Amino acid sequence: MEFCDLKKQYDLYKEEIDKGIAEVINTTSFIKGPILTKFETNLAEFTGVKHAIGCASGTDALILPLMAWGVGPGDEVIVPDFTFIATAEMVSFIGATPVFVDVDPVTYNMDPKAFEAAITSKTKVVIPVSIFGQMADLDSIIEIAHKREIKVIEDGAQSFGALNKNRRSCSVADCSTTSFFPAKPLGCYGDGGAVFTNDDKLANQMRVILNHGQVKRYHHSVIGFNGRLDTIQAAILDVKLSHFKNEIELRNRVAEEYTKRLKDIVKTPIVLEENLSVWAQYTIMVEDREDLRDYLATKSIPTAVHYPIPLSNQEAFNNIKSLDNPVTKEISAKVMSLPMHSFLTIEEIEEVCGAIKEFYK
Repeated sequence: MEFCDLKKQYDLYKEEIDKGIAEVINTTSFIKGPILTKFETNLAEFTGVKHAIGCASGTDALILPLMAWGVGPGDEVIVPDFTFIATAEMVSFIGATPVFVDVDPVTYNMDPKAFEAAITSKTKVVIPVSIFGQMADLDSIIEIAHKREIKVIEDGAQSFGALNKNRRSCSVADCSTTSFFPAKPLGCYGDGGAVFTNDDKLANQMRVILNHGQVKRYHHSVIGFNGRLDTIQAAILDVKLSHFKNEIELRNRVAEEYTKRLKDIVKTPIVLEENLSVWAQYTIMVEDREDLRDYLATKSIPTAVHYPIPLSNQEAFNNIKSLDNPVTKEISAKVMSLPMHSFLTIEEIEEVCGAIKEFYK
């Protein structure tokens, strides 16, 4: 059993993907070009924003708006304590200070009240992460932030395609980012990412920054870096994007089957009524986590833990004073993720759930 079966997905779309890759090779437009432009246009249309800009990774996507807004030393950026390190890592990378706040015990997304309590005169940006496939409470966070002239970036690395009140993830905040890491709901065959905004000035600035600060060839208006999305990845992603709505439906069916079988055994994920998740992970909260994982491993059932150590406890952030985040501490100690992809069969779901039931007997 695969935790995320990329081979099965490739076999289904093989003819289209191979054709897309061959087109890039035949035209030799490996960097930029019409194929990338087509993908960005389709990405913006799917998301419902004016600007969708491909970049080299979800990590690069996070640094682009921070650089464009001039965030740096002396500034604070509020991030959730429960997430992957990239969200806070890029804040430190540009010389600003990440401030770690607690998350909601139901959705595991940033708690708006915790965000508000952490605001200081140095706060310039907040980065709520839409974790495990469900959008954060962006309306509350944006309302709090904009009253204080704080910019909002939705980190949608795990939620691209999700909905809140019929709005797509990556279409609500001042700027949004996503990752196309292969295991994401929409993934490429290497590293890739994108940034999204309706702000023309911000979009133009980010396009300049990700291409060495060039306004035209060999004319550099600002310090930038090489953050471009290569065209082969764009071609692959464009094929997958055309099937993505169907895959979201399939992921939700898989999640429903898991929940039906596990809701009386462990704490299963809760999706709020106004939300549609893309189920980047199907994450349960359990007792005796490591023993359960070991038991499932004997049955050749793969699992993962996202994330076992709060960011505020990471050695890389030892020099940063942390708030007390009790929800994050509990989640980090108890959650684990089960195999999740669009093509998981009923038989595989029953195998996973049956083994979990056996363990708790």
